Amino acid sequence: MTTQAPTPALPTVPAPYRAPHDPARVPELVAALKKVSQLNGLEEAEYEWLATHGTEVFAESGAVVFREGEPATKMTVLLQGEIYVRREHGGPAALFIGRSGQITGLLPFSRMKAYGGLGYTSTATWMLEFDRSFFPEMIKAIPSLTERVVGILLDRVREITRMEQQSEKLNALGKLAGNLAHELNNPASAAQRSAAGVLEELRVYGHERFNLGRLCLSSAKTEKVRDWEDQVRAEYKRLGKPAETEQTRREDEIVRWLHSHDIQESWHIAPELAEFGVVPEQLESLTGYLDPGAIAVVLSQFTSSLRTERIAEAMLDSTARIFDLIRAIKDYSYMDQMPIQEVDIPQSLENTLAMVASRLRHVTVIRDYEANPPCVSAYGRELNQVWTALIENALDAVQDKGEIKLIVRTAGDMLLVEIWDNGPGIPPELQARIFEPFFTTKAPGSGLGLGLDVVTRIVRMHRGYVTVQSKPGETCFQVRLPLQQVQAY
Repeated sequence: MTTQAPTPALPTVPAPYRAPHDPARVPELVAALKKVSQLNGLEEAEYEWLATHGTEVFAESGAVVFREGEPATKMTVLLQGEIYVRREHGGPAALFIGRSGQITGLLPFSRMKAYGGLGYTSTATWMLEFDRSFFPEMIKAIPSLTERVVGILLDRVREITRMEQQSEKLNALGKLAGNLAHELNNPASAAQRSAAGVLEELRVYGHERFNLGRLCLSSAKTEKVRDWEDQVRAEYKRLGKPAETEQTRREDEIVRWLHSHDIQESWHIAPELAEFGVVPEQLESLTGYLDPGAIAVVLSQFTSSLRTERIAEAMLDSTARIFDLIRAIKDYSYMDQMPIQEVDIPQSLENTLAMVASRLRHVTVIRDYEANPPCVSAYGRELNQVWTALIENALDAVQDKGEIKLIVRTAGDMLLVEIWDNGPGIPPELQARIFEPFFTTKAPGSGLGLGLDVVTRIVRMHRGYVTVQSKPGETCFQVRLPLQQVQAY
């Protein structure tokens, strides 16, 4: 037995080096600070204050500057290089890239307590750090820094919010794509299997037709065989497919009848005849004008025809399901339509349910829609985001095996939509916070806490409002939308 050589250890990257203050380097630091756009226009003495009170830091590429969750205690001015910041538990996508000429880290007036991600250098980096203990003296020495810091904080909030919202949209798109892939896979696989089956069965059918031709039946006998097949089909159309237990009983009877007439290969004849509702009495009529060999050929050809038809019907059902899903996708996304439509809310809810159908197999969905409710003038795509978020939250609450209820009612000059679930409920102390951006009760990596924030913003955009009522076993999200367009826009 050969032994595998041990994997060599990866080279370690030295930790960032913090140089002690050197008065001789102040002119070089001042020159570098003047290239920082957020510090443009400071007095020479103010640049010198920063250069003499900061700590120089040098880091090689790949060095870890800070880790997610560590206390944030320093403001960092990037003089050269880059720092990438990403969440260790939120996927590999960078949340923030600090480039040369930017100020990052903890800022004066910021309520930041800990670093929100892992910070590491992407190239050789030169920084100037300021401990938070210097902040009061820094603001006093450089008064204009207050306005500059507030601007940096606002830009930071806008950028992080934009990235988080984009990530939330990508997560929602990923869930939708996963649901659609699952739903499309079943009918597509069935259609593929049916196509393969029909090719094989057509070869069998062609062989049986050739055998039937070799019998050289007279015109009278050929007409009788055709009449017999027509009668069997008419009887099946009148009575329908037998129950499974009845099929088993008839199959046994047909096998015995075939054996009693010395007809072999009953295994591929009897099941099809039994499923089509044939009984031995109908077979007996064939003995009046056909010998056992001819009966075997006629029945083989007839059952091959039945199998081909059944496979073709399966293909039609599968492709029809695919077209239904495509139509639901177009309706859900309002493809090729104007931004604002007259939205049929019950149909909008049904389109959303079609998108998450793979999660509904063990869920009881109760629909309580008002008969012919008025349509709502709205952005259809955005409203579907609302229904998707609320229905998926309900499914998460019941863990895909409970009960959800959808209600649509007219309430005065507004349309009321309620989405209920019988999950464990939302604790009272959290109900006031669930609509806050970035607040989530899900495990790390399972959600960004923006779903209900998006719901709130979209509903408010339509001049409506959303509320929640919850107790164990009964949670209800209520969405109210104005019926008149003039009230919404």
